[in-house]
Amino acid sequence: MTESFRRSGEYENPYQGQQQHSGYAQGETPRQPAYLQQQPASAPGNPANPGIPGHPVNPEWPPPPAYEPASATASAGTGASAGTATAPASRRRSRGPIALVAAVAFVAAAIGGGTAYGIQELTGTSGVASSSTSTSVVPTSQKGTVAGVASAVSPSIVEINASSNAGESTGSGVIITSDGEIVTNNHVIAGASQIKVSTSSGKTYTAEVVGTDSKKDLALIKLRNASGLKTATLGDSAGVKVGDQVVAIGSPEGLTGTVTSGIVSALDRDVTVSTDESQGQQQQGGGGGQWPFEFGGRQFNGDTGSSTTTYKALQTDASLNPGNSGGALIDMNGNIIGINSAMYSAADASSSSAGSVGLGFAIPVNTVKADLSTLRAGGSD
Repeated sequence: MTESFRRSGEYENPYQGQQQHSGYAQGETPRQPAYLQQQPASAPGNPANPGIPGHPVNPEWPPPPAYEPASATASAGTGASAGTATAPASRRRSRGPIALVAAVAFVAAAIGGGTAYGIQELTGTSGVASSSTSTSVVPTSQKGTVAGVASAVSPSIVEINASSNAGESTGSGVIITSDGEIVTNNHVIAGASQIKVSTSSGKTYTAEVVGTDSKKDLALIKLRNASGLKTATLGDSAGVKVGDQVVAIGSPEGLTGTVTSGIVSALDRDVTVSTDESQGQQQQGGGGGQWPFEFGGRQFNGDTGSSTTTYKALQTDASLNPGNSGGALIDMNGNIIGINSAMYSAADASSSSAGSVGLGFAIPVNTVKADLSTLRAGGSD
């Protein structure tokens, strides 16, 4: 029992003061314990198993304890012994943020889709592509450019030729469903006995009137035997600001697919137009295609007549000319924000008055979306 106790003490601290070891005579040189004489001068490769050799060490270094301290054992439990478990755990944690981002993106997409669907249901625009003005339909490489907007939206803009006993007129329209529903101005097709529509690809269709609303100067026509058409995306005119860049596409003077650009120069302009169908026929027969309107107490392009209606309009300095009526006013993301409806045209072509004067108006697209169910039901006229 005494020898065993002494060896245990030697193992714990073999180089403490020799006076503490009562087993040696005075002047006797203490010997290294047997286990140190047989062990090579190397640090153990594994503290838990001193028998496994490690790297050479200075023989004066103290040997390791017989067992690891409690603190070391605890740290080993979270470090060395848990080392193999730490890596997978960290890998699992690293996947956490990615999974979270993916989940958030999925929820956002679901909410966005639900919002768009809700807007369509509330406004009666089921089957019509609708989005906020921040949603881009223009390719990323061409985003924010007139060329990008023209390329993306032109296939959805058509030329409308309306014939009546009074003559013919040319206007424009916007495709809103792939089977050929087209929004245009009421004054473009008012009194027409035959309507022909040409797409940007040159294909021609006949169309019939579905519904009209002269109080908003809107009309809905439907192509016969059409399918697979490129539809426009209706934006949100409530988000439009003065100074926003816009693009106008239409068929002024029969020049199909003409593109002009400018800015929104004012909001909520009170524009007054005629609701008299005979007025529309008179303008068609006049050959100029100029639709009279009132703005700011003045009349432009002739007499509006006694039967009129007033609506709030977007004002733009994008060049509009006869034939642009019913065409699209588009934001730089490619969303339709208005239907071009009125523009000032000089009475003559003298050098002092020729050219665009930058005074054009468009019916806000939110008005169009709110009126679609009425138009599909035959209109309010």
